[in-house]
Amino acid sequence: MKKFSQEELEQDHRPEVITERLNQPPKTQNISDAVLGAIDGCVTTFAVVSGAYGAGFSPMVALVLGFANLFADGFSMAVSNYEANKAQKEFTDNIRHIEEQHIDQIPEGEREEIRQIFQQKGFNGQVLEEIVDTICQDKKLWIDTMLTEEHGVQTFAPNAIRAAMTTFLAFLFVGSIPLMPFLVPSWEMDTQFMFSAILAGIMFFLIGSLKSLFLLKPLFRSGLSTLLTGGAAASLAFITGYVLRELFGIA
Repeated sequence: MKKFSQEELEQDHRPEVITERLNQPPKTQNISDAVLGAIDGCVTTFAVVSGAYGAGFSPMVALVLGFANLFADGFSMAVSNYEANKAQKEFTDNIRHIEEQHIDQIPEGEREEIRQIFQQKGFNGQVLEEIVDTICQDKKLWIDTMLTEEHGVQTFAPNAIRAAMTTFLAFLFVGSIPLMPFLVPSWEMDTQFMFSAILAGIMFFLIGSLKSLFLLKPLFRSGLSTLLTGGAAASLAFITGYVLRELFGIA
């Protein structure tokens, strides 16, 4: 976890630096989309490989199933992420429209909502009234305040297309890694699976470690947590494939 020195903190909190930072438009991040796509891509693809190996299928079958899953599931996840972000934006826009109507129709009622919101935060008397007057003089600020304080939603939404593309590309890139050993036809199935498992484990740990850099979490613990999650999913897939092979006598 990165620790900031007292000098760095003081430098970052000088009045002019704070003013510059607050005047910048809100920045959307796609870290969560990349992590989601990368982890799910590696988990699901290696789970398919593990299931095929446990069921005793040939390397070609594992490869075909792996790549089919890679593109189909990656596309599905990207579309789902796009629709989720789009729905969130539509939800926010709908609430914004409703609040705008309320301000036009019953402004005193909406002022009272602002008054009680900040009264609950501990403001009273003349200070409270000045806050209410300041917010209600700016209609956009008034609506934004209602969105965040009353409804608990963000005033800006992430780019749905960018989020979907980030998820899809991360899914394809990381998800393809466990399939690479199966492109070496000279290797035995056991060797291919062993290298696939090693590569998947490395990717799980790296994803968790990289995630820790953005979230300021312990690097090793975050990497190990993601590794264990992916390993558990792959183990379940392997066991399922093995059990089904024994039950149905798959040769």
